[in-house]
Amino acid sequence: MSNLTKLEFVALDITGNNYLSWVLDAEIHLDAKGLGETIKEGNEESTQDKAKAMIFLRHHLHEGLKTEYLTVKDPQILWANLKERYDHQKTVILPKARYEWLNLRLQDFKSVSDYNSAMFRITSQLNLCGEKITDAEMLKKTYSTFHTNNVVLQTQYREKGFTKYSELISCLLVAEQNNELLMKNHESRPTGSAPFPEANVSLHNGQELKETHHANRSVRGRDRGRGRGRGRGYGYGREGQNLVATESNTRLKRGRPIGSKDKNPQKRKGAKINDGKIEEKMIIPGSPEETIDMTGKIVSEENQVPDNEEISID
Repeated sequence: MSNLTKLEFVALDITGNNYLSWVLDAEIHLDAKGLGETIKEGNEESTQDKAKAMIFLRHHLHEGLKTEYLTVKDPQILWANLKERYDHQKTVILPKARYEWLNLRLQDFKSVSDYNSAMFRITSQLNLCGEKITDAEMLKKTYSTFHTNNVVLQTQYREKGFTKYSELISCLLVAEQNNELLMKNHESRPTGSAPFPEANVSLHNGQELKETHHANRSVRGRDRGRGRGRGRGYGYGREGQNLVATESNTRLKRGRPIGSKDKNPQKRKGAKINDGKIEEKMIIPGSPEETIDMTGKIVSEENQVPDNEEISID
């Protein structure tokens, strides 16, 4: 069954691991309530005050301990029984706390705050066990456990002449925070890598887009003709490519296209001379048996002059 009222501090565990801290909390709260004398041996407090102190102590005990001390009604007797049962925790905690104190080093911790927490935890345990650690001892421990890379820094802190551990740890915490900010600024933009101004960034992006568009146009317009005009040349685009392909097939299958010229017509097969004029066989697509002379007349195959026949000029 859970406690009906809220606990003012952690209840004493049945194992007694938190006995030292529980004793300290219980004494402070009893004194605040005016019931501190009820747990002292030989006290003559009223029955009402003893009952109040008993209620408070039992409220901060483990359920198992409440059952074990069910018959005890005097707070001084309950206090003495708990001390006899768990006071040996000092002899258990003290050797461990001493060992941790001897091996406590600032260089073993990732941050100053972690070292500071460990320092206060260990010194608190030593104080509970009866061994008080002074500020001078804490300062000496901190100075002597700096990392070897921070020898100069350690000397500078010594020269400041701190007399309290809290003053030294405050300076260390501020320095650590500043170092973290410097590292974050460096990692966000390494040395020499200045950001582009916003206008230059826009210009840079526009130049990239322009170059990409120019490259695409170059690839698409490789089959352009070489006409004299400024307009788009022969063979531009998909329709031009199809036209070039058709013309090439016509040239390969049926001879030279209509309107083509040759600087040396006498060497070309099918050319003849008539009255000092050059007649050329022109193949019309779709009628391979007929040709056209240079005057535009259609000449049938019977009237054509064979290639190996001599031509006489009257």
